[in-house]
Amino acid sequence: MCTHISLSDQEQLVEKLEIFKFQGRDKNGHKVLRIIGKFLSARYLSVDALKNYLEENIFPRLKKKPFSVLYLHTQVQKSEDFPGISALRSIYDVIPINARDNLQAIYFVHPSLQAKLFLATFGRLHFGSRLYGKLRYINRIDYLWDPIRRNEVKIPEFVCDHDEDLEGHQMLDYGVESDHPRVCGAPFMDSPVTMYSTRCI
Repeated sequence: MCTHISLSDQEQLVEKLEIFKFQGRDKNGHKVLRIIGKFLSARYLSVDALKNYLEENIFPRLKKKPFSVLYLHTQVQKSEDFPGISALRSIYDVIPINARDNLQAIYFVHPSLQAKLFLATFGRLHFGSRLYGKLRYINRIDYLWDPIRRNEVKIPEFVCDHDEDLEGHQMLDYGVESDHPRVCGAPFMDSPVTMYSTRCI
């Protein structure tokens, strides 16, 4: 996987696409780490490249204060973008313990049925019930501004476009969800990641 792209080039690609980026804060004042799932392509990015980038650029900033994760699952294609259970577990294992402890919530935007089934089946088993209990499903961008401060997080254009497509499917409008019992098709390289929309603000 990714044998034709050097590790350094892969890490530069992660930086260029802004796959991992700190943006804004949630309503509790915790900084937010935004992750764009669509660009976590298993075809272009190896687990080693992701681990190196996270260890050098992200994890050092997570050790001291509480934070939340905003994960954009919009248009993720399993065959192209899903790195696999073993890869996810490998990445999870290198997250520092204090960073795991500082994680307050994971806001999972536009979850697919497959993603929900996967997390419901394997989430507790592979990542522990404590982490799984911090997961919050956000079906529409409008509901994102309940826990996240408006105007402080940039939402990519393709996420807003997908959100508009959902307007005619009211059965998908469930707001903020959690499975935890104690709490309430463009090609990868053609995606305009630098284009952001103000429609979701």
